[in-house]
Amino acid sequence: QVQLQESGGGLVQAGGSLRLSCAGSGRTFSNYAMGWFRQAPGKEREFVATISWSGGRTYYADSVKGRFTISRDNAKNTVYLQMNSLKPEDTAVYYCAADKVRFRLGYEMGDFGSWGQGTQVTVSS
Repeated sequence: QVQLQESGGGLVQAGGSLRLSCAGSGRTFSNYAMGWFRQAPGKEREFVATISWSGGRTYYADSVKGRFTISRDNAKNTVYLQMNSLKPEDTAVYYCAADKVRFRLGYEMGDFGSWGQGTQVTVSS
């Protein structure tokens, strides 16, 4: 298991930007893919982005492609989500998660075994 802690959420106007961070501890961070998911009020949690253990591969939901960028710094055990051109529909609690299995690029919720507590992102129109 790995412990994860998100930060960086907040209130921003439509068209603005935020950068979320997720710090990990407890196991070899660099061996596992990391993902971001989000859950809006009254909706199911959904996939946002994932990044491979080395950072060499990324995968995005269509709804955020071209606006969000996932990255990681394995020396700092941290994964980031840069969110640009934010829309009101991006309002949600954002969660980071660590893949259960080393050296694969998970992107479904069931692929991830460790989750942070979440950070609220609110985009006003």
